[in-house]
Amino acid sequence: MTRSEFDDIRAFLADEATHAGDLLRIARTLIDDLEHSRMREAVLRTHYLRLLTAARASVAAESVNAPDPLAFVKHELSTRDQMPADGEAVQRILSDARTAAALLACLEEQTPQRPRGLRLRRCVGAHRALPR
Repeated sequence: MTRSEFDDIRAFLADEATHAGDLLRIARTLIDDLEHSRMREAVLRTHYLRLLTAARASVAAESVNAPDPLAFVKHELSTRDQMPADGEAVQRILSDARTAAALLACLEEQTPQRPRGLRLRRCVGAHRALPR
């Protein structure tokens, strides 16, 4: 859900003309979106874990001089149809990796650290009773 969609929902909730049935419809939609987001997160975590496991296995295989230490990573990439196909793709992938590494380094330098300790929450909006 985008930031503007959240803003639209906040405005809708703050509107005095909003009926209880409308609020129930919004709640159901938000629950569906939350469930979809959690499922997507679970799938992404599974993909990440598989890639991480393959990378660790490849490094371990290299440390014992296995004949093809990248076999684990190659298998995982081929399972997802992500193996580089030709020389042009290889150069593009290497360029993308260098660019991503540079961008991440930049972000890490500029990201302000969150203050430690108690986190205060703000509630914004008008207080009103829901119609019964």
